[in-house]
Amino acid sequence: MWVAEKPDSWDGGTAVILAHGAGQGMDSPFMTFFHREMAARGFLSVKFNFDYMNQRKGVPDPQPKLRAQYRNVVDGVHAEFTPKRIIIGGKSMGGRVASYIAGGIDAVAGLVFLGYPLHAPGKTNQLRDEHLYTLMRPMLFISGTRDTLAEQTLLQRVVDKIGERATLIWIERGDHSLTVRRGDTGTLKIAADRMEQWIRKI
Repeated sequence: MWVAEKPDSWDGGTAVILAHGAGQGMDSPFMTFFHREMAARGFLSVKFNFDYMNQRKGVPDPQPKLRAQYRNVVDGVHAEFTPKRIIIGGKSMGGRVASYIAGGIDAVAGLVFLGYPLHAPGKTNQLRDEHLYTLMRPMLFISGTRDTLAEQTLLQRVVDKIGERATLIWIERGDHSLTVRRGDTGTLKIAADRMEQWIRKI
């Protein structure tokens, strides 16, 4: 199941599809914020739940199932709305899943990572980065400087290695959810601003 918000000003150009992280679904405050912000900025905004979240399972499904479901959402949005281009991504795990499927979908014009989970907490020797170097799409990484799943020096090194296809925005003192203080959406607003600028630029 996916939910689309089409603003009256949408011109058929860009659709933004964002997937949730491992622990909270599409109706979390984080996902709701970005879903509404993208629509308010004139984009067709889409969010969805992976099956395991609807089934109230404690852990995500295996990657092949997650990737297949994300592909189905992209296909469904493309079939119903026929946007000229699609940006995919999401929070943490949702963005990671998007990164595995983007290269095989022609309609995908770029990726947005809202806290890319480069490594598990404390496991900085086990990076989830190899597939990013072969991904021929523009990528926007928005990451907090206190993110325990993306140590700052390591993420900077990955983005530098990807090269001109990658843009990195740091949220100063932000955590894995890009926030500095609980309940403060100021940093999320900054992230949404930078997302909009990047989407309109690429």
